[in-house]
Amino acid sequence: MQLTTARLSIDRLRAEDADDLFACRADPAVARYQGWRPARVEEARAFIDAQAEPAPGLWFQRAIRLRASGALIGDLGVCLPATPGESVEFGISLAPAHQGRGYAREALQALFHQGFDALGWRRIHASVDPRNASCMALLQSLGMRQEAHFRESLWLHGEWVDDVVFAILVREWKAEANAS
Repeated sequence: MQLTTARLSIDRLRAEDADDLFACRADPAVARYQGWRPARVEEARAFIDAQAEPAPGLWFQRAIRLRASGALIGDLGVCLPATPGESVEFGISLAPAHQGRGYAREALQALFHQGFDALGWRRIHASVDPRNASCMALLQSLGMRQEAHFRESLWLHGEWVDDVVFAILVREWKAEANAS
């Protein structure tokens, strides 16, 4: 999966991305809400090396890059369902220096457009720590609705945290697009 937007290129992670991926994912502001936090750059390198082509039931990560410079500013993970027609899950991370500029929204709009309009996805969902208010606001602004709030359901970084699930159906995405 490769996507291009006005300002971004979303493509495969490359070996030369290891330092930037490590810097982003190890940053406490990012790692707080993520399940994977590399302790060393070698872990980021191994993570990149382990990436395979998209396959049902498996997560795959894509780099989010600035088109103008090619600089890695974050990553976008997607898990395709093992059974056709089931929900596609995603997660997104951006380096703090690149947050608040609309890049996450731009990347997710491209993902939704590709998934719903070109690949025939029926439903997309994301799991969010409710302390991540900016992510929750982003998902709502994309037309996603909160479907569930599970209290202390996830053991993350030495503590029990809540988990909130947001989702959108293809018909909701199309209605949102037509209203815009």
